[in-house]
Amino acid sequence: MAGILYHIGHGFFQAALPACFDIKILGRDKLIEEGPSIVVANHQSFLDPPLIGGYLFDTPVRFLARHTLWTDSRLLQLVMYMSESIPINQSRPDPAHLLEFIRTVRRGERVVIFPEGARTPDGVIHDAMPGIGFILSKLTGVPVQPVRIDGAYECLPIHRKSIERHPITLTVGDPIRIPDELLRAKGREAQRAVGRYVMDAIRALPTRP
Repeated sequence: MAGILYHIGHGFFQAALPACFDIKILGRDKLIEEGPSIVVANHQSFLDPPLIGGYLFDTPVRFLARHTLWTDSRLLQLVMYMSESIPINQSRPDPAHLLEFIRTVRRGERVVIFPEGARTPDGVIHDAMPGIGFILSKLTGVPVQPVRIDGAYECLPIHRKSIERHPITLTVGDPIRIPDELLRAKGREAQRAVGRYVMDAIRALPTRP
């Protein structure tokens, strides 16, 4: 049932998003469309998941989502179910959920992660949560593709419930390889170093041609 609902939602966003917003995609030719990959993106608003999962990609993606979203509201619970998202506590990953994430990627699926862990409060790209390094270290060798979202914050910032029209740009970067020495290092500071590496790759992407 969730798969059917996902495809219905995907078709809806494919039609609705470009009708409501002026969306530009830069670097679409770099997009990994087949095989396993981990997409890392900055988090500007609630529009980000449909922008990536419903508009940027033509094929299904899964999301690694903050575990508290399953308890925030019934609507969010439904959205998490429809999108077949995987819950994760980025500060202290649950082994069962981490295993589901690893198995999902190894099956050849694409998983989207917002390393900041929550929407930006001010439109600025913030640091990654420490747990992102631990998560990525479990799938060394899998392509990590950075995507930068720009303009979604102006459409729907965290402190506002109404949506406003504003141009949105999605920039796709070349897959990055996180240095082995970073992934092999232990401790919280090592995890932060992986997070900085990932967020710097997102920040470096252009927002205009």
